[in-house]
Amino acid sequence: MTDRRYFFAIGRRKTAAAKVQLSEGTGQIIVNGRLLTEAFPRLTDQNTILEPLRVTDTLGRYSIMAKVSGGGTSGWAGALAHGIARALAQTSEDLRVALRHAGLLTRDARVKERKKYGLKRARKAPQYTKR
Repeated sequence: MTDRRYFFAIGRRKTAAAKVQLSEGTGQIIVNGRLLTEAFPRLTDQNTILEPLRVTDTLGRYSIMAKVSGGGTSGWAGALAHGIARALAQTSEDLRVALRHAGLLTRDARVKERKKYGLKRARKAPQYTKR
């Protein structure tokens, strides 16, 4: 590990963007000034966020401060996971390999498809009537 005080990375998912600051500490995760459990009451979102730490076996070794904007809670969770993974990748080359293998460094590019005219949603067409 280098002598830097903290590692900074930006993670993105859907329309959400997370600015993550990772530093050696107690393992406390603060998102937008609130604790992880307050900001994300759903367990699935919490598990998504903690996935990079579990893969690299660094749960409880780093304190994380994050600022997330745009999108909803699901996008926030994905953006945070991406940001944490990118910050962890800066700490050590071994962690980078593990994160890459788990697919956590790749940005999930799936976004909502735009609605087309003449259709009800992106692909749903109005019911066809023959007569």
